[in-house]
Amino acid sequence: MTAAEQRSGFDLGKLLAGRGSERYDLHARYLNHQLPRMLHTIGFDKVYERAEGAYFWDDEGQDYLDMLAGFGVMGLGRHHPVVRKALHDVLDASLADLTRFDCQPLPGLLAEKLLGHAPHLDRVFFGNSGTEAVETALKFARYATRKPRVLYCEHAFHGLTTGSLSVNGEDGFRDGFAPLLPDTAIAMGDLGALERELKRGDVAGFVVEPIQGKGVHEAPPGFLRAAQELLHRHKALLIADEVQTGLGRTGDFFAYAHEDGVEPDLVCVAKALSGGYVPVGATLGKDWIFKRVYSSMDRVLVHSASFGANAQAMAAGLAVLAVMEDEQIVANARRTGELLRDRLTALIDRYELLHDVRGRGLMIGIEFGKPDSLGLRSRWAMLQTARKGLFAQMVVAPLLQRHRILTQVSGDHLEVIKLIPPLIIGEREVDRFVDAFTAVMDDAHGGGGLMWEFGRTLVKQAVANR
Repeated sequence: MTAAEQRSGFDLGKLLAGRGSERYDLHARYLNHQLPRMLHTIGFDKVYERAEGAYFWDDEGQDYLDMLAGFGVMGLGRHHPVVRKALHDVLDASLADLTRFDCQPLPGLLAEKLLGHAPHLDRVFFGNSGTEAVETALKFARYATRKPRVLYCEHAFHGLTTGSLSVNGEDGFRDGFAPLLPDTAIAMGDLGALERELKRGDVAGFVVEPIQGKGVHEAPPGFLRAAQELLHRHKALLIADEVQTGLGRTGDFFAYAHEDGVEPDLVCVAKALSGGYVPVGATLGKDWIFKRVYSSMDRVLVHSASFGANAQAMAAGLAVLAVMEDEQIVANARRTGELLRDRLTALIDRYELLHDVRGRGLMIGIEFGKPDSLGLRSRWAMLQTARKGLFAQMVVAPLLQRHRILTQVSGDHLEVIKLIPPLIIGEREVDRFVDAFTAVMDDAHGGGGLMWEFGRTLVKQAVANR
């Protein structure tokens, strides 16, 4: 024990043991007070004590299957031993980190590794999050093209800071935060709308998720390549937001690679690159864009981040990429995703409330819709009248409460569940999820029981919130 440790009275283990039980009260008092309220309402107010891989354990020792992966952050699951060791090693090395006036090796090494997966790109800027990666791309596109406007897709999600909020396609996130940047939404796949906007001559770029997180909607075949051609014809840039879809999530390292000939000018990544430990975001881009932004020594710090490229984040990112290669994570995501999607698709004819299963790799959307039978139609109508999206929440709740599987509704007012589990899951986890999902759907189609009682509770809550 060092002298500093001897002088300090700080003991993390003791602090958690003494006050960990106050977790929900502390959040209600000092943080977002609506979060614990929401968790109590839907029965998600669990006490998780530890986690490993694709599983949590609660204070009673029960295991929970994680099909959410921290909104995609935990691509390798929780506490992967290789990433964990890398962080111990970098802390023990006592590096001269963030001096601001030197060039440490780890950022260059991580940039080199990332660019190896995007050989048409040349340089990387490291920030701290997905929204910061998008902010960087917006700034670079506008400066490099000398044009003010950026196009985006309806229902897109690119982040919640002011710049990325300007290209967020959901009014619920944007309301009350105007004025935003001068940006314009088009429908995913609408090349005519894209061309009309480009002809105005003021468009710097088009930012797009190859598969939208909200609703799990993939860009139509050929759209990205055709959009790229239009953009370049009008001297604008294609920006691929791979914050959630990148690093193997869709069964290829980047989701844009599923379409031949697509080579974005800027690519945003984050989430899984962190290994679930240290926040990190990265914006990959072409050499000429970076050289235009950093055009002289006077502009050397024109865009920077105080904690960008810190040693812990860089070590985590390098370890993540090494694990992805060593353990063939991308191939596993493709193989396991196909198995899960096929098993779920086979249930569509069995359940009239189940309308679609879509996605790529381990990014899967399960969509529910209006049933045909009279009894179920009346119950469906009751939910839809109160608030669209309640049936999906009715499925998510028993998956957790009865089957100990954590999932999420794919967006506000959507009857879609999104599955984005750790990329390390296999057949055992597929079996567990499909068995649980089948049991929940059996209950829903039975027309009664606890599931519809919970539905009535959600209806009352929705009406009360109006």
